[in-house]
Amino acid sequence: MSVTIDIAGLPPERISVVPSPLAELGMALHALSEPGHHPGLQGWVTAVSASLDACLADRLCEADFLWRTTFSDVFAPFAGIPGGRSLPGSTLAAELDLLDTLSDETFVDIALEFTCQLTYDTVTPDPLNDAAVRKRALDLAATRGVHQVRFTKRLLDDPPQIRTWFRQLMEDCEEAFFADIWGRLEHQLAADARHKTELLRHKGLKETLSAVSAAVSLEERAERITVDKLSEGRTATGDGGLVLVPTSLGWPHLFVLHRYGWQPAITYPVGAPRPSTPASVEELTRRMEALAHPVRMRLCRHLARGAYTTSELVDAHGMTAPEISRHLTVLKKAGLLTARRRGRYVLHQLDLTAVARLGSDFIEGVLR
Repeated sequence: MSVTIDIAGLPPERISVVPSPLAELGMALHALSEPGHHPGLQGWVTAVSASLDACLADRLCEADFLWRTTFSDVFAPFAGIPGGRSLPGSTLAAELDLLDTLSDETFVDIALEFTCQLTYDTVTPDPLNDAAVRKRALDLAATRGVHQVRFTKRLLDDPPQIRTWFRQLMEDCEEAFFADIWGRLEHQLAADARHKTELLRHKGLKETLSAVSAAVSLEERAERITVDKLSEGRTATGDGGLVLVPTSLGWPHLFVLHRYGWQPAITYPVGAPRPSTPASVEELTRRMEALAHPVRMRLCRHLARGAYTTSELVDAHGMTAPEISRHLTVLKKAGLLTARRRGRYVLHQLDLTAVARLGSDFIEGVLR
C-alpha cells in the first residue's frame, strides 16, 4: 500500500520547501488531542493543557474531530488555490486569508473529511446542492457523535458562519499558546527548508526525498514519488507544483495531500528519530506474519535465550529438519534472525533488537 504522486514533466523550480504556520497549528492541536501519538511532546502538552482558558478548552474539545482522527485539509488551504502553484503563507493570518479565498463548496468538502469520505482523490458531488450527498454526510456524521452532527448541520446550512467560527478559533489558539511555540519553531523549520532546498539544487530530488523520510522514494525514471503508508491514493502535479512542508510537532505522522484537483504536498517531520534501518510497511507486515505462527513463536522463545543449530531445534521441538528449516527461513526473510557459522554448523539466534523495535515500528507504521 502506498500513496503515489505522478511528477512527470515537473521542473525543479516548481518544487518548493516551505514551512506552514497553519499546518503547524494543526499539528499542535492534534498533539493536544492525542498526546499518546507524540510521547516526546508530553511536557509541552501538559503545560499548554493546564494553562488553557476553560472556555477555549471546551471549544477545542467540540471541534477536535477536525484534527484528532483526520488531519483536515483546512490546514493546507494553499494547495486548494486554482493553478496549483500557491505556497503556504508566512504568518497564520496570511494562511487564514488563503482559506477565506476558497469557495464555500470547497470549504464544505474539506471540512467534511472526518466523515471518512471514500472519494478523496476523485471528483465528488457537492453536498450543498445535492440532497442525496447531504443526507449521506449527515448519516456518516451521526456515526461519529453528536458534536459532529451539530457541526455538519451548521456547516451545510450556513458555511460562512462555520468559516468565521473556525478562523476565530484558530486566532484564539494563536493568542493563547501558538504564537509562543511558533516563535520558537519558525527558525528551525526555516533552516530545514533552506537545507532541503540546497539539497534539491545540488543533489536532486531523489536525495532530497530520502532526506525528507525513508518512507518517501523516487522511482528510477524520476516520474513518480511513492510514499510508503498504510493507505492508498494517487495524484499528479500536472501543470502545478509540489510542496514539501516541514513540521516539528508532527512525528511520527507523514501526511500526503492528494485531494482531487489540489496541489500535491507532503508534510514531513523534522528532528524525528531516524532508525538506521527503518521498517517499510511491507517489511513490518512480513515480520508480523512471521511471528503470528504458533510454531515460530515457540522457536523464537528458544532462540531468544541462545544460539542453536537446526539439529538442536529438531530435537528440542520434536519436528523434522525440513519443517524447522522452513520456519527458520520465514523468520530469516523477515529479518528476525541472525546466523553465524561455527565449524560445520550454523547457529541461529533471535535478533532481539529487531524484535524490540516491532512495537515502535508498528506504532510508527500505522500512524505514518
